[in-house]
Amino acid sequence: MATDPTPRRSARPEEDRKLAATWRDAKVVSVDHHGELGVILRLDVPDRVVHRPGQHYVLRLRAEDGYTASRSYSAVSAPSDDLVELYVEKVPDGEVSGFLAEVVEPGDVLECRGPIGRWFAWDGRSPALGIGGGSGVAPLVSMLRHARDVGHPELLHLAVSAWTAEHLPYREELEASGALIAYSRQKGGSRLDAAVIAAVADPGATAFVCGSARFTLAMESHLLSAGQPESSIRIERFGPTGEGDGDG
Repeated sequence: MATDPTPRRSARPEEDRKLAATWRDAKVVSVDHHGELGVILRLDVPDRVVHRPGQHYVLRLRAEDGYTASRSYSAVSAPSDDLVELYVEKVPDGEVSGFLAEVVEPGDVLECRGPIGRWFAWDGRSPALGIGGGSGVAPLVSMLRHARDVGHPELLHLAVSAWTAEHLPYREELEASGALIAYSRQKGGSRLDAAVIAAVADPGATAFVCGSARFTLAMESHLLSAGQPESSIRIERFGPTGEGDGDG
């Protein structure tokens, strides 16, 4: 970890933006499998631009015949981390996620660019509410780690959902943080329904919602019904099915 946990404003913002948009070869430092559900990759990115929690990276695979395929993955690491950590959910028949989850090993090199995205990025200085389903917790964990680093965990409140405890990435870390956790398909479980979201909604906070289209649409509706200003809600949607995200 870096000595100073607070990322400094770059003295060369234009150069950093150009570098973030440039494809670079990142070395895979470690690979940690989340059962059959996904994989945690930690990458050494050359000339790394410090990200803000909520931003993402794009990984690109290149075949020998020149064919390429790329996918975006949220940074899970805190800005202060010297490495970039990504959680890759293994999608059935996914050409990129399948390769990353089943084939990639430490020492491999992956093409990447980033960090990318401003809309879903948290500044780490203002109140925030994070709501995530399944692998949608990835950017929220980055926010959690950053909040701890800068000594202001009270600024961030989390509510997350998954089918079962086994389906929730970073479960132990989220439990230790005091996050509200719902397991919709586990015996004795619960859902992030309208009543639960009404209890955590905060008109004075920015609400970051990440998950499948079905999950995020439900959470947005619950937030609006609870009086959360529409202008304070930021949505990050991914994937066609939302398997394992808790269904709201």
